[in-house]
Amino acid sequence: LLNNNQIKRITRKAFEDLENLQYLYLYKNEIHIIERQAFKGLISLEQLYIHFNNIETLEPETFSNLPKLERLFLHNNKLSRIPAGTFSHLESLKRLRLDSNALVCDCDLIWLSELMKEYGNSGNTQAAATCEYPRRLQGRSVAAVTAEEFNCERPRITSEPQGVDVTPGNTVYFTCRAEGNPKPEIIWLHNNHALDMKDDTRLNLLEDGTLMIQDTRETDQGTYQCMAKNVAGEAKTQGVELRYFGSPTKPSFVIQPQNTEVLVGASITLECSATGHPQPRITWTNGTGDLLSNSRYTITTSGGLYIQNVTLDDHGQFVCHASNNQDSIQASANIIVQAPPWLTVTPRDQVVIEGHTVDFDCAAEGNPPPIIAWTKAGSQLPNDRRHAVLSSGTLRIVHVAQHDQGQYECQAVSVIGVRGVPVQLTVQANVLPVFTHVPNDITVLVGEDVQIPCSAQGEPQPIITWSKDGVQITESGKFHVNSEGMLTVRDVGQAEQGRYECIARNALGLSASSMLLTVTVPEGRRAGDNFVEPSILDAIQRVDSAINSTRRDLFDKRPRTPSDLLALFRYPRDPFTVEIARAGEIFEQTLQLIQEHVRQGLTVDLNGTDFRYNDLVSPHYLSLIANLSGCTAHRRLLNCSNICFHQKYRTHDGTCNNLQNPMWGASLIAFQRILKPVYENGFSLPRGVSQDRLYNGHPLPMPRLISTTIVGTETITPDDRYTHMVMQWGQFLDHDLDQTVPALSMSRFSDGQSCSSACTNDPPCFPIMIPENDPRVRNARCMFFVRSSPVCGSGMTSLLMSSVYPREQINHLTSYIDASNVYGSSEVESEQLRNLTNQHGLLKRGILWPLSGKYLLPYATGPPTECMRDENESSIPCFLAGDHRANEQLGLTAMHTLWYREHNRIATELLKLNPHWDGDTIYHEARKIVGAQMQHITYQHWLPKILGDHGMKMMGEYKGYNPNVNSGIINAFATAAFRFGHTLINPILYRLNETFDEIPEGHIPLHKAFFSPFRIIQEGGIDPLLRGLFGVAGKMRVPSQLLNLELTEKLFSVAHLVALDLAAINIQRGRDHGVPPYVDYRVFCNLSSVQDFEEFKNEIKNPDVRERLKR
Repeated sequence: LLNNNQIKRITRKAFEDLENLQYLYLYKNEIHIIERQAFKGLISLEQLYIHFNNIETLEPETFSNLPKLERLFLHNNKLSRIPAGTFSHLESLKRLRLDSNALVCDCDLIWLSELMKEYGNSGNTQAAATCEYPRRLQGRSVAAVTAEEFNCERPRITSEPQGVDVTPGNTVYFTCRAEGNPKPEIIWLHNNHALDMKDDTRLNLLEDGTLMIQDTRETDQGTYQCMAKNVAGEAKTQGVELRYFGSPTKPSFVIQPQNTEVLVGASITLECSATGHPQPRITWTNGTGDLLSNSRYTITTSGGLYIQNVTLDDHGQFVCHASNNQDSIQASANIIVQAPPWLTVTPRDQVVIEGHTVDFDCAAEGNPPPIIAWTKAGSQLPNDRRHAVLSSGTLRIVHVAQHDQGQYECQAVSVIGVRGVPVQLTVQANVLPVFTHVPNDITVLVGEDVQIPCSAQGEPQPIITWSKDGVQITESGKFHVNSEGMLTVRDVGQAEQGRYECIARNALGLSASSMLLTVTVPEGRRAGDNFVEPSILDAIQRVDSAINSTRRDLFDKRPRTPSDLLALFRYPRDPFTVEIARAGEIFEQTLQLIQEHVRQGLTVDLNGTDFRYNDLVSPHYLSLIANLSGCTAHRRLLNCSNICFHQKYRTHDGTCNNLQNPMWGASLIAFQRILKPVYENGFSLPRGVSQDRLYNGHPLPMPRLISTTIVGTETITPDDRYTHMVMQWGQFLDHDLDQTVPALSMSRFSDGQSCSSACTNDPPCFPIMIPENDPRVRNARCMFFVRSSPVCGSGMTSLLMSSVYPREQINHLTSYIDASNVYGSSEVESEQLRNLTNQHGLLKRGILWPLSGKYLLPYATGPPTECMRDENESSIPCFLAGDHRANEQLGLTAMHTLWYREHNRIATELLKLNPHWDGDTIYHEARKIVGAQMQHITYQHWLPKILGDHGMKMMGEYKGYNPNVNSGIINAFATAAFRFGHTLINPILYRLNETFDEIPEGHIPLHKAFFSPFRIIQEGGIDPLLRGLFGVAGKMRVPSQLLNLELTEKLFSVAHLVALDLAAINIQRGRDHGVPPYVDYRVFCNLSSVQDFEEFKNEIKNPDVRERLKR
């Protein structure tokens, strides 16, 4: 212990004989000089403290021969510069302190920065050193200063040597010049070995860096490289050859390629050099003998193979060939490409409720393949059975507890490196909902808007729903529940009076609080009250007259025109549906007649000021209209009391499937909306009715013009991945989900004239106008089209009649994937399909198809139908199935037949297994299995092909049943989005035999497959059709090839009459339903707002398609 003295100098070998000394403390002296080898002989020294002295300089070998030194403290001295390599021999060093000196952080000190970074990466040595000069770096850690901040300049070659041919005794000059800061040292390499000028007096390094070789000999031949080196780095020239010519010689390698490891993305040179006379030519091949043609491969002037931006494909053997006219030789080497780990699946932060299971997905790739390791807060995972790392790399924690909360890290580990990503697990405690604001009783005037606040807290956060008089309230023009739980009732009428209940639910339970809403009606009459009774009588007469005329035309004779076929195809057969549609038509027609009487326009901006229909008709008279039109009479009174049934089976009409919201997803209710409808008058008129109405400065283009200009295509591109069954399953699925109830009349209510001949927008007619110079239609002004029936009173179906809201349409089917296309969407339909003559639970069967020994569908009974339109073809009627559209085209009919057979097959097997079951039990159990099969096919096999991997990931895994999700079909989905399937339809239905060749009757154009069940009976059954669906490529969706001409020019074609156009019908139906424009949905989906078609270039990449849209 020599500290705290006045020592000024440490002389050479001052401690030479103290070979066992372990600690030497010299701090707080006045030392300013330490001579070279002052500490020589201290081979056991572990700690050397020389801080708080006046040391200004150190010799390069001051601390050499101290093999066990662990601590070296030099802080608080006056060191400004430290020679390079001063600490390089201290192999045991664990701590080095150089802070609080006067270090000048210039290029001469960059070596210390690199050394400290090495210490930091290894984790074995802690080092501290700070810059004092220049002032801009003052206080910075030396390790944190970048090479650029040291103001160093790496060497750069300014003049390179050239190859040379020599004979014995010549003098050769290889020129090399370089610049850098500090000035670089020039070193010459011969065949990758540094030349030592002292060993051979023939070699001289001139002051400017030139290498002079005198009296050349054969041993001088080979590759020469100039290397310029300073503390900032080094630079090499390309190798150049000194070729020595004596007598002809065979090639021999001067440098052979060596096995090399390299990281992905780096560049590498496999050196190869040969000598011989004549000079050998160098070529390279891969391990299979193929010449290297990739632009990343370059052969250097010396013969080496330079590979730029190495990829995993470069992993393998490379062969260097050297040849001249004397011989050919080769040498090989392997490149081992190593890739650091990279994450292919990145885990995400998760919030989970206490007691649940959570998965953090994590996966990685690399070469060599990495392993996945997980840590929590930097430590190993708890050693218990609740934490497990699956073979996929996923971390699974079961029965999550509060103490599991925290930060986890997924680490992909290999010998090349480690890649980690942190994630946060937040654990929510379980807390039942507790109200923070309960609703209070309110009294309001009729016609006012009212807001009823309600909010709650809990863990997980509760969801707020409302019910009125025990019936769940759904979002509509009348009611709105915001994210905080506040209920808004707009334009309050007497029907809104009653008791409302606010319900807060989470996974643990629910809490409820109720209030009473009282509505008072002021005295006085409205402008249209005097016209209610005559208008409703007139409306009933007009609607019934038009409906009766339509029914006579459709059902008392064979269909004669494409419009007859379309009308029959869409016309509802269920009496209950007919009555609901009739009531809606009468209700709307009555209001239109009252408006005419009042002589006021009906212009409404539903995005701004609401139109108050109470100002037109008093609530009392609106109720009268509802009663007289039949709307009130057809409200459904639900009875979900048979819990034993509802807990096991679905109802046919979808009611009571969701016991908390029994009408959600049921048949014969309004489609749902995610955006408000867009009508020309804000209430009911479709956009495009008024020819002079402009949108964005232009009239809406005619649907038929859009079809012929953009949609219709004669060119079809076969899909290279999927068959035509993708289309057919989509149509079959659609017929399980939605069908819009059409207008019951095909004639105008005003005068009874048929909509197929009257080209005016007179309800329910909404004709598709034919543009001038149409490529096909020349002798007609319009195509047949009638509007869909409105919901009674429009807006809501369970709580309505005291106010009127924009027109909504009715979904005839249940919204569930429940095989309603096999079993029907009502009890009446299901009983027509069942075989009730025994207790076997079967569906009715038709004739036996002899070739397969299987039964076809039964025939439908009743008047002539669309399947009997041409007596010259066949008098065979339509088949009977759960959806009356089953006969639309033969592929669809084949699918209906297949699934009817599947029900009977399952029912037969169930009866064998359970002979004690009655017919109802067998029927419902088989129906449940069939529905599950359809769900499985849809979600596991069909949707992934439609949405792709990205779309399926966005949809996410199924998390369990949620009664708060409304299963109703969105209007825009049924009317627009799901009709994308029309772009998948081939113009030909292929029919294949057992060897997948064409059957004798041939394939069939689509327009001849409409309503043609006789072709199944007379031309081979359903098997050839099914083989054609799964054995032939589907139609690829190409932006310039949308709907084939069979659909746009030959739909439901009949000789000498105008065929319909499916594309134009789709566009017209969207306007009929008030579907908002595409730009509105972009905003709703948080996409950018667009002003012109060029802004669609990311979505519509084909400029020709964008140009056609502009026209």
